[in-house]
Amino acid sequence: MKITRLLPLACIALLGLAGCSKDKENTDSAKLEVRLIDAPGDFSQVVLDVRQVEVHLKNEGAPDGWKTLGFSPQAINVLDYVNGRSALLVSEDFAPGDLKEIRLILGPNSYVGGRDGQRYDLKTPSGQTSGIKLKLDKATVRARETFQLLLDFDVAKSIVERGNWKPGNDKKERYLLKPVIRVVAQDLRGGLRGTVNPVAARPQILAIRSSVLGPDTVSTSADASGAFQLGGLPAGTYQVQFFPSTTAPVGQPAYRNVVRTGVVIVNDQVTDLGTTSLN
Repeated sequence: MKITRLLPLACIALLGLAGCSKDKENTDSAKLEVRLIDAPGDFSQVVLDVRQVEVHLKNEGAPDGWKTLGFSPQAINVLDYVNGRSALLVSEDFAPGDLKEIRLILGPNSYVGGRDGQRYDLKTPSGQTSGIKLKLDKATVRARETFQLLLDFDVAKSIVERGNWKPGNDKKERYLLKPVIRVVAQDLRGGLRGTVNPVAARPQILAIRSSVLGPDTVSTSADASGAFQLGGLPAGTYQVQFFPSTTAPVGQPAYRNVVRTGVVIVNDQVTDLGTTSLN
């Protein structure tokens, strides 16, 4: 499968949680996603200062086994990602193999917003040094598939108030972060294929998933025979968009953009769209 860059306007329209796919020349590579969701807690905000995301590829204790993932440091209010919404932290091409652990490195600027309207610094002693480490059980990234790590952060259990804290004390000393995070690891193995007519249109094709986890976009292009195929797709309902990259010869019907909706992808199956006309 070859994943090409999205059209600039399409990327702009899908900013936020949408992941724009990158060129993938190696057909044996895979894709790794890391997402964060939250179980609600009794706060107005819980902001984590996430500086780095890493995975461990070797046996426990091997210091050279950590790989840094493509993540931009950012402050994440985890309470924005409840009721099925998720934050897409990482989406990148990845070499097949086993994952042993995932680690979040936190900065010093995490905080919680109390129901009293006050902001309280969130002390994260381990997150700023060795990081928040989460063990992975039987997490294997396979060639030509998408593997997703879903980090389910439990705010109610993770934010702990100091037993000796009283109103009027230093705000920095009220709350500690003792993270309780459930990791869900899953292969995403759905597929999509089809053909376009006329083949000379050579369209770019976007498969956009409609999901409670937020929009997710993968792209490819039709080949010289008009055929296309995408693999490693999460199960769900998609909108498939076709954008011709050429113009029709003079005297022939113009090529047009086409949108097909309600396309269902199922794990371990390849959905065949048949032929899509671009005239």
